[in-house]
Amino acid sequence: MNRPTDSPLGRAVAYPETYDPSLLFPIARADKRAELGLAAPLPFAGVDVWNAYELSWLDARGKPAVALAELRVPADSPRIVESKSLKLYLNGYTQTRFDAAEAVRTRIAADLAAATGAEVAVTLLPAARFGEARLAPLAGACIDDLDLAIDDYGPPRPEYLATTPGAEVEEALVSNLLKSNCPVTGQPDWASVQIRYAGAPIDRAGLLRYLVSFRRHSDFHEQCVERIFVDLLRRCAPRRLAVYARYTRRGGLDINPFRATPGYGEAGNPRTARQ
Repeated sequence: MNRPTDSPLGRAVAYPETYDPSLLFPIARADKRAELGLAAPLPFAGVDVWNAYELSWLDARGKPAVALAELRVPADSPRIVESKSLKLYLNGYTQTRFDAAEAVRTRIAADLAAATGAEVAVTLLPAARFGEARLAPLAGACIDDLDLAIDDYGPPRPEYLATTPGAEVEEALVSNLLKSNCPVTGQPDWASVQIRYAGAPIDRAGLLRYLVSFRRHSDFHEQCVERIFVDLLRRCAPRRLAVYARYTRRGGLDINPFRATPGYGEAGNPRTARQ
């Protein structure tokens, strides 16, 4: 079984220029989910939305082409793909010829399906349509301006999460203060997060303290979002819940995990200002 420490992350490696699907490095989701006490059936559905900003290949006559790629890995896939290995894999298209962009799209989809164990939706946005990739903030009430003194930066503290008296609400709360660390390199990962729910009102001060307590936590993006979802579900018991984190890009990739009560909305792809 692949371990994160065995991946190319944090290591000096040669950057390939020709197509090589063996560069993809899958990591099982099961171990980290077991740490959260999760087993089938999972309490959430969802998807990991990846955006690849550095994709290029050669057409049949050798002329370079570029595109933005959106990759959607379902949350119930048995495996994720380590991000640096995906970067190396995509770099391998640089000097590889394809008859058409559709051939590139189908090849990426097939290779990611083999690596993750699930069907992966791949969309390419050609250069002529780059203007469609506009910025859009996460919808909801931002809680970052709450007047709080905070001195707890980890590990994550689910005990901060609580509800307040009052009638049931349905609302979206947003923070731009989520920060965690790569579990292999220790490098910081920055994100904005949207929490949408229906249920007893969630105490906003406690929620912000909880999110800040990830500041020294080390986990991959997907695992951080699943921890947030599970802690909110257990501590606040909303009837419906969705957690969506939009992480800043690294190495030409951003990873944006979405986890929700089954049937409670879908993940768009709202590229934020920091992405």
